[in-house]
Amino acid sequence: MNFSSRTITQKAGFDQFEATALYCPKCKKAVPVRKHLLLILPEGDKYDYVCVYCGTSLGNKIDKTSGQNAILV
Repeated sequence: MNFSSRTITQKAGFDQFEATALYCPKCKKAVPVRKHLLLILPEGDKYDYVCVYCGTSLGNKIDKTSGQNAILV
């Protein structure tokens, strides 16, 4: 395996990153987070990461793998 194919393989392994803990400015430490679905968008589902202790929103993510939703009229 040469360097370029190894880099591509490593990038594919980190395509979808799931946060389990993030820094909360209100709690002033790294805390576990809950992932809540906010919106279903054409480009994917938008999730919000929330502190389990105080409920502060710590970030969001758009999951592009689930963007295959059909639009029903």
